[in-house]
Amino acid sequence: MSGKYILITGASSGIGQATAVLCSQLGAVVMLVGRSKERLNQTFRQMQYSGHHRSHAVDLNDHEAVRDMIAELKVKEIKVHGVVSAAGISITLPFKMTSPEKMEEYHRTNVVAGFNLCRELVRQNVYARSGMSMVFISSVMGMMGEKGRTLYSMTKGALLAGTRSLALELARKKIRVNTISPGVVESPMARKSVYHKDKESLDRVVGQHPLGLGNTRDVANGCVYLLSDASRWITGTNLVIDGGYTAGKS
Repeated sequence: MSGKYILITGASSGIGQATAVLCSQLGAVVMLVGRSKERLNQTFRQMQYSGHHRSHAVDLNDHEAVRDMIAELKVKEIKVHGVVSAAGISITLPFKMTSPEKMEEYHRTNVVAGFNLCRELVRQNVYARSGMSMVFISSVMGMMGEKGRTLYSMTKGALLAGTRSLALELARKKIRVNTISPGVVESPMARKSVYHKDKESLDRVVGQHPLGLGNTRDVANGCVYLLSDASRWITGTNLVIDGGYTAGKS
């Protein structure tokens, strides 16, 4: 990863944070993006060569702010080699309790925000001419069904579908676009889930993963692979990192 400039959203916790730390350990220059400057600073303290990296506190649903953030990179003549779109929200909620407003909120945050970031990077030509890798964090819930996960699944499935078409459209610019679909990993988001509230539910979820629950570093390793030149011939695909979850469901 030496010499690569990597932009990571959702970098204040979970998969985004783990990926930022790992990229820094492998020599990349990392731009952390999240809503809270204080929480981004917590990530900074875990990174190597912290003086080389930068952070930007921005709400990705504020499209003007995203445009300005990318414009700032352009002014500084920074070219982005890779992006990990890890920002997102999750919920377990019976479908009858959702609303059109809630559906739109989740679609904006989990789908539109990441694709709009990619759009701005391309539109403003802030990507490395040698090639850029765009990695969206989807979920096994984008492929499999589960009660109470309709709202979350529909957004993660949209990432899988959109990525395939976007990969074809951007290939001529040497931009690769892929997704990663994790199973359940131990993270702040997971610990807020319904199944973490009682032992029986947690045991059920753990039992669905033959290799047990993962951790954020497991997914970060996959991100680094897709960001690196080792995956130079891979685009429009979905890397499943799930401890065997989908094998048991098929």
